[in-house]
Amino acid sequence: MEDELERKSHLHELEEICLKAYENSRIYKEKTKAFHDKLILRKQFMIGQKVLLYNSRLKLMLGKLRSHWIGPFVVTNVFPYGAVEIQSLGTNKVFKVNGHRLKPFYEGFQKHSVD
Repeated sequence: MEDELERKSHLHELEEICLKAYENSRIYKEKTKAFHDKLILRKQFMIGQKVLLYNSRLKLMLGKLRSHWIGPFVVTNVFPYGAVEIQSLGTNKVFKVNGHRLKPFYEGFQKHSVD
């Protein structure tokens, strides 16, 4: 009888330890998510702004020196939750993309030829 009570108390202790471990894991995940979300840069795009689009279909070894960014495109509409509608300057095609795949296009750079 005494063995059985001792066994039950050990099982309750193990169950408490498991519950504490799950709780600590949940707290850790919440803290790391908050830290990660704080470091993410929120990109704001305006209608009419020129942007470059990241070409994710470009394979790693094909054309290592080719740029992964294509464009420029013009922002035609900005939707909530990060979706952006862009229009190609060359073909005038309009499509929606995730705002994380865009970066601003700066036109102020001059080309210099090296002799």
